[in-house]
Amino acid sequence: MTPSLKQLRYFVALAETGGFGRAAETVFVTQPALSQQIRELETILGVVLVERLPRGIRLTRAGREVLERARRILSEVADLERAARLSRGLTGRLRLGVIPTVAPYLLPGALTRLRAQDLTLDIRVREAQTEILLDDLEAGRVDAVVAALPLPGAGLAVEPLIEDRFVLAGTQARLASWSQGTEARHPAELAPDQLLLLDEGHCLADQALEVCGLRERGRVDLGASSLATLAGLVAEGFGLTLLPEIALRAETAAAPGLSLMRFAAPEPARELALVHRAGGEEGWAAPLAALLRDAGAELLNSARAVCP
Repeated sequence: MTPSLKQLRYFVALAETGGFGRAAETVFVTQPALSQQIRELETILGVVLVERLPRGIRLTRAGREVLERARRILSEVADLERAARLSRGLTGRLRLGVIPTVAPYLLPGALTRLRAQDLTLDIRVREAQTEILLDDLEAGRVDAVVAALPLPGAGLAVEPLIEDRFVLAGTQARLASWSQGTEARHPAELAPDQLLLLDEGHCLADQALEVCGLRERGRVDLGASSLATLAGLVAEGFGLTLLPEIALRAETAAAPGLSLMRFAAPEPARELALVHRAGGEEGWAAPLAALLRDAGAELLNSARAVCP
């Protein structure tokens, strides 16, 4: 015979409450029923787990060892139950990966919406660059990733979210000077020596280089680790940069000297999407994408008010 989950739960309750009566109340059974299950557990394991004292119990050395393992087993079972609930819908535990140029802007509104829908939803967020998150997704360390398309790799299901347009950011004087020297207001007309972008490895840096028609990173000043750093630098007159619309509300509030200018149509943009492994019963993916899409739309609306 092997111990049952019920016996492990009763034993953990006994250890945590320190007495048979209180433990029985915790698990909603009678004291004799709980006592019988504990004796059966001791018989199955072949050890004495508790010393029966006049005013409670004391765990034996074997009991302390079993308690540690019982808690671990019950925790794993709880995770299994949450995972099963998550497969049926947006409940249980959700492990979400988000790229750094999206996380600080999209997550506050998205998490508020998720909590409003289900306060019991256990949300774990992992912020990292695209390549790392895709490795986590393949290994099962995250359930889904919010990133910019296109993405490498096969076996991914894609839920489109929003089109996030790029806006030129700098001081008012720098923007005016650039716009006077160009007819088309196209990103390809930006001088590489004026352009500040993120560190290598950030997909946003690659996308910005592409829309500007640049292939040689050596001609562009790369090195900032975040959009907030870039916005602060260009607000003080250190060049120009491209900001995505979802960042405009936060970065203009943080850097009062930051001015913005839209490119001529068609405006450059990135496509944000929720991606997850294909082939499973992912009843949670569509509701999650809808919540993220709604949070993203709110950011876009505010961005277009800041920079029409």
